Amino acid sequence: MIEEIKSFGDSNPSVGAEALNETPTKKESVKDNLGRSYATGKRKDAVARVWLKAGAGKIVVNGKDMTEYFARPVLQMVIGQAFSIAGVEDQFDVMATVKGGGLSGQAGAVKHGISKALCLYEPELRSALKSAGFLTRDSRVVERKKYGKPKARKSFQFSKR
Repeated sequence: MIEEIKSFGDSNPSVGAEALNETPTKKESVKDNLGRSYATGKRKDAVARVWLKAGAGKIVVNGKDMTEYFARPVLQMVIGQAFSIAGVEDQFDVMATVKGGGLSGQAGAVKHGISKALCLYEPELRSALKSAGFLTRDSRVVERKKYGKPKARKSFQFSKR
């Protein structure tokens, strides 16, 4: 039996050599005929459709400027995180449409969509965005309400008698 295993390994030595000689194929960027990359981002109940193209850094959300739609500076910072981690600030124009959820969830959805679109536009940026955790959908959602309780976990005041 041992001799069979040794002879099997010796019979085809070129299999290992072929695997070593293969060069890793470079991922190509995915763009439409207008030079844009499209991705969908999600967070809580919000869903964002994001189109990304080379430009001057203009971000439009639901037809409004980002600073007008997301008035809070924290939400503007959340959206800009993907660009700052990738090191490509003011190099891409973003057009996004967002539905569902509140402003915080919508900002997270736009960030997720921008990160995915950046990976499609420039595949070299994937490692930086992946290590920052921007390509993973945040699966935390609101816990459902249970019967016999006013909210998901809140209980009515306990009365012993």
